[in-house]
Amino acid sequence: MPYKKVLNHKHKIKIKKGDQVKVIAGSNKGQTGEVLEILPSKNRAIVDGVNNRKKHTKATAENAGGIIDKAAPIDISNLMLIDPATGETTKIGRRIEDGRLVRYSKKSGEIIK
Repeated sequence: MPYKKVLNHKHKIKIKKGDQVKVIAGSNKGQTGEVLEILPSKNRAIVDGVNNRKKHTKATAENAGGIIDKAAPIDISNLMLIDPATGETTKIGRRIEDGRLVRYSKKSGEIIK
């Protein structure tokens, strides 16, 4: 039997649904948007208005069909959180406050909701 390589990279994803992010690498570099969905098994996220693709759809009873714009997943490593307090990109840290684990901005020290 040939050797089959299995990718089981389990990184801690620090970006959550609803966060404002900026693309820091790739063809969409510099664009910003809100995270709509996280795909942890693929280490990707779907960001509103970033990495749009054309999708051809067939007409159905509910849908007229045609060509629609759809946001495609982008790798988590190409995204950086925008700090809500300052509006700048920042790294994300985690610490325990009042018995709860919270995310905080490493630039400003502010807690991210």
